[in-house]
Amino acid sequence: MVPEHLTIAEASRLIAKKELSPVELTESRLARIERLDGQLHSFIRVLPEAALATARAAEAEIAASRHRGPLHGIPLGLKDIYETAGVPTTGHSRVMQDHVPVADAFTVARLKAAGAVVMGKLATHEFAFGGPSFDLPWPPARNPWDTTRFTGGSSSGTGAAVPAGLVLGGTGSDTGGSIRGPGAYCGLAGIKPSYGLCSRAGILPLAFSLDHAGPMAWTAEDCAIMLQAMAGHDPADPASAAVPIPDYRQALTGDVKGLRIGLIRHFYTTDNVANAATRDAIDAAAKKFEEMGAAVREITLSPLSQWALCGVLIMMAEAYAIHEAN
Repeated sequence: MVPEHLTIAEASRLIAKKELSPVELTESRLARIERLDGQLHSFIRVLPEAALATARAAEAEIAASRHRGPLHGIPLGLKDIYETAGVPTTGHSRVMQDHVPVADAFTVARLKAAGAVVMGKLATHEFAFGGPSFDLPWPPARNPWDTTRFTGGSSSGTGAAVPAGLVLGGTGSDTGGSIRGPGAYCGLAGIKPSYGLCSRAGILPLAFSLDHAGPMAWTAEDCAIMLQAMAGHDPADPASAAVPIPDYRQALTGDVKGLRIGLIRHFYTTDNVANAATRDAIDAAAKKFEEMGAAVREITLSPLSQWALCGVLIMMAEAYAIHEAN
């Protein structure tokens, strides 16, 4: 019996020890999608035949001692702005529903090369912008903890599918909070990587100076595993950084001694007042970091509203420029 919820790291260890079959794991996720996604709407398109074929190939390779690494045989989902060869990439939009790319996005190709099993394409806000719409070919994703609640966005499908156990991880994109928002609303880990670390080539653009591709999963360790595969220099992306890629998972030692952390308290106590539980949680986290040896220093910046307005101005100008270019 495959557990309902597994982290990537847990499943990877079991697969490597041949205690878990990639085929059984994939079949169990497809069964959960069939059972639950009618209420969650996290998937725009499920790819059962392709997923099972990849899982069978992974199982055969692993049995032949050709284990590619911790993503080999792991079911993942792709936000439907990541282009996929031969499979529609729609941006959750009616105007793109017949768009079928001829090549995978750079990051998708890297995830596939690492042995990941692509389960399908996940919901987003239309073109990864704004909020959920209700006049589109597919309904908006719902929060799996309470389907009357919002997932956050725009990586809404990934935010719903991972905690529901439909996939073990998924891709997101973050231009103004679209990994971080669903991560917070749905109780996930997510990483908005440093600009240029993950190629944007083959990902539907919103704002070229703000777009980031990144992983979403249950844990920081799972995100490190995914980021290891996704990161890397891509000449097709002019902003892609030609830098060495460290071992992110090995770096998760928990040692924060000497780390300097800036705490912008006025963002959540004055500029945009958070509720008491959120304020207390941030303060408790800062205290914990101090207890572990980090130096936490309160800093003051311009009001949060000014940063938000600046981000919106850049995003709108660049989105218009991309629209005009296309």
